[in-house]
Amino acid sequence: MDYERAGAERKLQLQELESLRLEAYENYRLYKEKVKVVHDKSIKRREFQPGDLVLLYNSIIRLMPGKLRSRWDGPYRVERVEPYGVFHLSHPSSSELIKVNGHHLKLLNGEKMAKNQELEIFLLEDPPIAGD
Repeated sequence: MDYERAGAERKLQLQELESLRLEAYENYRLYKEKVKVVHDKSIKRREFQPGDLVLLYNSIIRLMPGKLRSRWDGPYRVERVEPYGVFHLSHPSSSELIKVNGHHLKLLNGEKMAKNQELEIFLLEDPPIAGD
């Protein structure tokens, strides 16, 4: 008689454990959905049109950092845009096209200034010398 009661208790414990496991999976799925929504809000969509001047991120410099070395190469011109963020670039000194991911590109500042027609100039002066 004790064995039957112990067996029934064990089955109840296993069912309770299974329901806890399913609840944990559901909570995890809901958490992942919320995190994905927050992450997707922070992603910047980069839209480039053919003819735009862009800079290309040089990932090799990351391995050999230099204090004053620029991490961006360019300017390159966007020649063709493909789906899923693939861009074909051409360099002014070469005729071949480079295929890159849009995450490695940023719009050249000179191009933005030409479109906005607005430029702010700061004149710098030498600081006064203490002996004068």
